Amino acid sequence: MALDFDSARLHNSHLTAEHDAFRTQLRRFFEREVVPFAEQWDEEGAIPAELWPKAAAVGILGLGYPEQFGGTSEGIDIWHSNILNEELARVAVGGIGATLMVHGIGLPPVINFASDAIKQQVAPAVLAGTKRISLAITEPGAGSDVAQLTTTARLEGDHYVVNGSKTYITGGMNADWFTTAVRTGGEGSRGVSTLLIPADAEGVSRTALDKKQGWWCSDTATLYFDNVLVPAGNLIGQENRGFSVIMNNFNSERLAMSAAMEAFSRVCLEDAVAWARERKTFGQRLADHQVIRHKVAEMKQRINATQAYLQKVCEAFQAGQENAGDIALLKVQCSQTMEFCAREAMQILGGIGYMRGNRVERIYREVRVNAIGGGSEEIMRDLAARQYGL
Repeated sequence: MALDFDSARLHNSHLTAEHDAFRTQLRRFFEREVVPFAEQWDEEGAIPAELWPKAAAVGILGLGYPEQFGGTSEGIDIWHSNILNEELARVAVGGIGATLMVHGIGLPPVINFASDAIKQQVAPAVLAGTKRISLAITEPGAGSDVAQLTTTARLEGDHYVVNGSKTYITGGMNADWFTTAVRTGGEGSRGVSTLLIPADAEGVSRTALDKKQGWWCSDTATLYFDNVLVPAGNLIGQENRGFSVIMNNFNSERLAMSAAMEAFSRVCLEDAVAWARERKTFGQRLADHQVIRHKVAEMKQRINATQAYLQKVCEAFQAGQENAGDIALLKVQCSQTMEFCAREAMQILGGIGYMRGNRVERIYREVRVNAIGGGSEEIMRDLAARQYGL
C-alpha cells in the first residue's frame, strides 16, 4: 500500500461517511483556493482578505458555532474540528491556519460569556468573514503566566479606561475587535477581567511583528492602549472573573494545535517517503539504505503513538470528560513528534529540504512556534503536574 497522508492514519472508529464527505469538501476547497497560492502568500507575508468570506461560504469559519449567529453546530463534533486542522496542515503553511482561524480563540469567550447585544454585534460578522476578532492576552512581561498581566482597566462611570500593551497577537493588525485580558483588581488571577475592545477606539494603536522565523503570512502585532475608553457593557463575563473566561478557552485551543501538529508530522513522513523512493545514491534508492528505512520506521512509530494519544484525549473531550492535564501533555507529545519528524524528514530530503518552496522546510521553521504558542512545553508539564496533585 502506498504511504500517503490518509493511509498513514490510525483507524478511528468514530469517523463516519459524513466525516469523510466533510474531509473531501475541505480538501477540494483548499486545493482550489489555497494550495496554489500558499507559498506566494507566505513569501509576501500576507493572506488576501477575500479568503475569509470564501472560507465562510463553505462553512469553515462557522464550524461548531451556534446557527443563530451563522454557524453550523448540529451534528458537529471534535472529529470535524480535527479534520479541519488536519486539512489545513496539509497545506504546510502554518501562518494561513493561524490567522484564518484565529477567531477560534478570540470568539468563544464572546459566545460563551458576553451579553446578547455584544454577541449579536460581533459573532455574525466574524462568522461571515466580513469582520475579524483576535485574542489579546500575552504582554511584553507576561506570557504563559496570565495571572501576572499588567494592562489595566479602571471603571469610570459607564466606561473602562484601558492602559497597557499586548504583543505576539495573531491577527492583531487586521482585527476589528480584541478579546482582551486586563487587570481590574488586585494582584494575581483574581484581579483579571476580560474586555472586548474595538480596534478603532481612540487610543488604540498597533505595530506589525513581521520578522518571524515562521508563520510569515500570519498577521502578528503588538497592541498599545493609551487611555482607551471601552463601554462597561463590553465586559465579557464578570469583573475580576476573567481568568476563568480565558482558561475555558485553552483546552480547545490546545486540542486544535495538537491535531494540527500530528498532521504536520504526517506531512513530513509522506514527503520523506516520496523522496526516498525517488532519490538515488550510490546506485540505490534512498529507501533501500537501512539507515533511511529506520528513520522512516521511527517517524511512523512516534506518529502512531501520538495518534493513539490524540484519539483517547479527544474521546474524553467529546464525552464531556476532558482533563486539562492530559490535554497539556498531549500538546507536548505532539510538538515533540512534529519536531522529530521535521528533523528526520529534512535529513532524508538533504539539500532540497533546505531550499524554500517545499512543505518540510516550512514545517521545520514552524516547529518552535507550535511548541511555545498556546502554552509552552515547560508550562504544559507544570500544569499537568498540578492537575495530578503535585
